[in-house]
Amino acid sequence: MVDKTSFMGLGGANLVKGATGQTVDPEALGGARMHMQVSGVAHRLAKDDAECLSLIRQQFRQMAAPTAQPHGMPATRPIDVLYESLPDDHRLSYDMQRIVECLVDTDDFLEFQPEHAPEILCTTARLHGRAIGLLANRRGFLKAQGGAQRVGGIVYAESARKSAYFFENCERQGLPIPYLQDVSGFMVGVEADQAGIIRAGADMVEAMACATVPKIILTVNHASGAGYYAMAGQGFDPNFTFAWPTARIGVMEGDAAVQAVHGPEIDKYKKEGKPLPDELKQKIARTRADYERWLDVHYAAARGHLDAIIDPLKTRGVLDIAFDLCAAQLQRGHLALETL
Repeated sequence: MVDKTSFMGLGGANLVKGATGQTVDPEALGGARMHMQVSGVAHRLAKDDAECLSLIRQQFRQMAAPTAQPHGMPATRPIDVLYESLPDDHRLSYDMQRIVECLVDTDDFLEFQPEHAPEILCTTARLHGRAIGLLANRRGFLKAQGGAQRVGGIVYAESARKSAYFFENCERQGLPIPYLQDVSGFMVGVEADQAGIIRAGADMVEAMACATVPKIILTVNHASGAGYYAMAGQGFDPNFTFAWPTARIGVMEGDAAVQAVHGPEIDKYKKEGKPLPDELKQKIARTRADYERWLDVHYAAARGHLDAIIDPLKTRGVLDIAFDLCAAQLQRGHLALETL
């Protein structure tokens, strides 16, 4: 505190007089010398502003030196390719690996099990020289083992087990994980349940939730259903949550909501060979319109469901800064419930 300049107190002299009737001098109430000599609240006394700034600089010099900034190679692809990577229609397929190659360093890109469960992309890589383990959802129709066709953006039993093992490897090696989300949920149906999707999905969620390495979300396109949570969704306390302006975040898409809410009525009229009544059509239109509004990334951001909407061209730099901040926290571990 600066002598004869600084003041610190729960209330000024006028407030004290109004509340207690006590007339007191500001220096005696909360001046620099009082806090240095009597209350013990102040730690240093400076004669003027210049000396105060000098003491502050000296205090900073005594802090531990920051971790050395790693230096890596440039990205495999030029960053401006990102603007051309997503289709105009969010339902169409695109090449997720192309996006990844715009973000990570040229060297040390090593995909984990590339021919198994291709709908999920797991890879170790480097971001500005920092080793990371990256997880991303591929989009489109993909060929899996045995010639089976997979729908990208869906988590199957095999991709859940693959992800769980990858999470555990990243935890053992201390690799922070960015999650590039374009996920619509877990696969459902007879084949999925016979393949053990319940147990595999639980293993994926458990491995992700138990990992203490930094977790950063980047929602590229879709983020809905239980798949959102399995990809380190907000309920699992990721360190940072970012999204592109193209992101759509919600429980489900509008068409799925229409089927869930109005499906029985629609099926009833179809079986009877009757047209849908105007009242039902209006309800369906309102449901679709509501979900389109709720899915908009600005709706989620305005309610604190993510930290920032970022320009795709700035993604590499934003992720680098975010990982720097995570690295500054020297002790790995989950936040206590009382802290949240």
